[in-house]
Amino acid sequence: MEDIQFVLITGLSGAGKSLALDYFEDMGYFCVDNLPPVLIPKFAEMCMQSEGKVSKVALVCDIRGRDFFDQLFESLSALEFKGFHFEILFLEATREELVRRYKETRRMHPLKENTILDSIDKETSLLSEIRGKATNIIDTSYLNPHQFKEKLSLLYTGSERGKYLQVTIISFGYKYLVPTDADLVFDVRFLPNPHYVEQLQPLTGENTQVKEYVWKWPVTGNFFEKIEDLLMFLLPHYVREGKSHLIIAIGCTGGKHRAVVIANELFRLLQDEGYSPGIEHRDINK
Repeated sequence: MEDIQFVLITGLSGAGKSLALDYFEDMGYFCVDNLPPVLIPKFAEMCMQSEGKVSKVALVCDIRGRDFFDQLFESLSALEFKGFHFEILFLEATREELVRRYKETRRMHPLKENTILDSIDKETSLLSEIRGKATNIIDTSYLNPHQFKEKLSLLYTGSERGKYLQVTIISFGYKYLVPTDADLVFDVRFLPNPHYVEQLQPLTGENTQVKEYVWKWPVTGNFFEKIEDLLMFLLPHYVREGKSHLIIAIGCTGGKHRAVVIANELFRLLQDEGYSPGIEHRDINK
């Protein structure tokens, strides 16, 4: 049970719960919106029975559930009784900012009191008890979307640099075309080509002999240092701008030797820097 990260998102209407749920999804959480509180214990049991397939869960439960919301404390008590660990994230904003947001979107407040302010005040009162039990409280009044995402990353990934950025590295051959979804493309066709060395030609960049051949040339090390400098500059800026997925493509002529070697080294570099990259050698067997 302790292996499951379970976050209950609640708070004032218009404070950013839907946006927060999108960000949690980017961070790899299984997300559910507007789950009736009475179903929370059963949902938690299903997550525990998933055999590790569901390890991080974020769900929104708020005043939209109306009468069901009164059962929230009973459901949370049931979770505690079963030894299930959970955190409560409470989102709020100033009355003025909430009014501005409602006027801007032209949406009705779910409580539908006489005025927006009346609805906000009533909701604030109704949620005061759950706010008092919150693990984390975020005032979104003065946060832009990127700042909001970074704040959530700091709280729920334990990383000051927002390492929830998903990086995928793809090696490919130019003769089979550049990956259409690549964000960054590095052409390594200028490196000495193992293809023209008879004993290396049938091997791939996964083979030690090929790796040693590619790395024995000073130009390879010089090139990789420049890639490292560039990426260590770019990645934090991508995170700051709210990018959640980055695809880096490394290409050589056939995608079998040089691109594979460089992609593998880049994979190890990003792991050492605290990211959790994925890697695909698209054309290695062609």
